[in-house]
Amino acid sequence: MAVVFQKTPLLTDKPFHYCPGCTHGIIHRLVAEVLGELGIGETAIGVAPVGCAVFAYEYFNCDMMEAAHGRAPAVATGIKRVCPDKAVFTYQGDGDLASIGTAEIVHAATRGEKITTIFVNNAIYGMTGGQMAPTTLPGQVTTTSPYGRDTDHCGFPVRVSEMLGTLNGPAYIERVSVHDVPHIRKAKAAIKKAFQLQMEGRGFTMVEVLSTCPTNWGKTPQESMQWVKDAMMPVYPLGVFKDVTAQPVAEGGAV
Repeated sequence: MAVVFQKTPLLTDKPFHYCPGCTHGIIHRLVAEVLGELGIGETAIGVAPVGCAVFAYEYFNCDMMEAAHGRAPAVATGIKRVCPDKAVFTYQGDGDLASIGTAEIVHAATRGEKITTIFVNNAIYGMTGGQMAPTTLPGQVTTTSPYGRDTDHCGFPVRVSEMLGTLNGPAYIERVSVHDVPHIRKAKAAIKKAFQLQMEGRGFTMVEVLSTCPTNWGKTPQESMQWVKDAMMPVYPLGVFKDVTAQPVAEGGAV
C-alpha cells in the first residue's frame, strides 16, 4: 500500500496543547516539514520565548532553546554566530515580538543576522488572557479594550513586515496566512525560501503568519478562519515586503 501522508519526523509525538482551531499546530508542521525537506533538521536550532509557543521545545524534534520574553532574536544571534553552519530560527508570537521584543527584532534585522524568524500574528495576547496587543485591529474587542481598540487613545496596529522591509539588513520578509489550504501551501513555500536564503548566508529572513485565536477572539474555529480573511488581511495585506532575489510585491491591500 502506498503511503500518501505521514507525520514528519521533525515533530515529536507530544500532543499539541493549543486550543481547538488555533493554527499554531499547522505552522509547527510547516516548519518541521521544511526542515526535513531541506535536510537541515538534525542540525537545526530553534529558539522560543514566552507565549503560547513557550512549549515549542516539546514539539520540534531538533535542538531547542528557551529565551526570555522578547529576547529570542538576541539568543538566536548568539547561537548563529557561534555555530554559523546551523539553521537557526526563532518562533515568536506578536505579543512577544511586536511588543517587549520590538528592539530585539529590529536590531537583529538591521544587522542582517543570518537567522530565520517565524512570526505568528493573531492580533492579541493569547497566553495571558486576551489583552490588546500592538497588532490588535482598530475597533477589536479584547479584555483590555472592551469597547474596541480606540486609535485616538491606543494608536494603530504595528505592521512589522512593512517596517522591517524598509531596512537594508533583511534578505527576505513575507506575510502569509494559514486560514485555508491554498494559503497554507503558499505559507510553506515562503518558510522554505526563508530557510534557504539563511543557509545561503544572504541575511535576516522572516515569515509573518496570520493566525487564529478562537478562544480569546470569542469565536468558533470556523468563524476564526473567516475572520482572518475578512478582518485581518485588509489590515495586514499578504505579500513579499523584501526579497533580495526579486522585486517586492504585495497582495490584498495597500502597504
